Amino acid sequence: MEVLLGVKIGCLFALLALTLGCGLAPIYFKWFQMDAATGHHYRVLSLLGCVSAGVFLGAGLMHMTAEALGGIESEIQKFMVQVEYPYGELVISLGFFFVFLLESLALQYCHGDTGGSTAQGEEWGGTHAFEFHKHPPVPSPSRGPLRALILLLSLSFHSVFEGLAVGLQTTVAATIQLCVAVLAHKGLVAFSVGLRLLKTGAGSRWATLCILSLALMSPVGLALGLTVAGGASGPAQGLAQAILEGISAGTFLYVTFLEILPRELACPEAPLAKYGCVAAGFAFMALIALWA
Repeated sequence: MEVLLGVKIGCLFALLALTLGCGLAPIYFKWFQMDAATGHHYRVLSLLGCVSAGVFLGAGLMHMTAEALGGIESEIQKFMVQVEYPYGELVISLGFFFVFLLESLALQYCHGDTGGSTAQGEEWGGTHAFEFHKHPPVPSPSRGPLRALILLLSLSFHSVFEGLAVGLQTTVAATIQLCVAVLAHKGLVAFSVGLRLLKTGAGSRWATLCILSLALMSPVGLALGLTVAGGASGPAQGLAQAILEGISAGTFLYVTFLEILPRELACPEAPLAKYGCVAAGFAFMALIALWA
């Protein structure tokens, strides 16, 4: 038992250190600053952003959505003998539409959106084909920060549940195996989040605070798992956790498809290169799903 506890504590610090290191790297290394990038440097950063978009797409579809669907179905079966309704898909859709409603309310009651949208459209229209424009399109002031916050919240929920799963393991081998699987994609996702915060124009202090809060989520979940490992969890608790995971997956998919992918693919230059980078990021997350 003491060995198992020591392994879990080691996993806790490993999750914290890896997330902090990978998330803060693009924020504090000037090489990742797109404002000062030109020529080949800018092209590399633009394609790197497409790779991060593929990572988010893979994390949303291959990890968060898949885990939510499996968890909701298994928990529903504890209450019903046979499941004939797609409850998992319904919960994920509710998360999607919940964020859609929040953003619609924000746009409805925030002033100055028309001018921001017009300026954005003029900037898109001014982009020359087959060239890497100096400045990528910027979302309206009300959408960018809101979607960044939603992205962080959905990833934070998912990180808590990942840490909780590690903390609930009963053997050393299972704990190490699951922790390695989580670490394999945690670093890349954290790096992509840091890169995304830069592109939304977040200041270094705010971006650091966001990465720090995200890094703490998995250790918090692991600590919760250690706390409840000896106790019995009822079916209602398991169902509530599965529903939260489903809502989190729905919010993550909303941000991925309506913010991240459109932003990276807005300009028409080098479409095949962008496709290859998005596909590479997705393929990496799909490969990790074999062990996660």
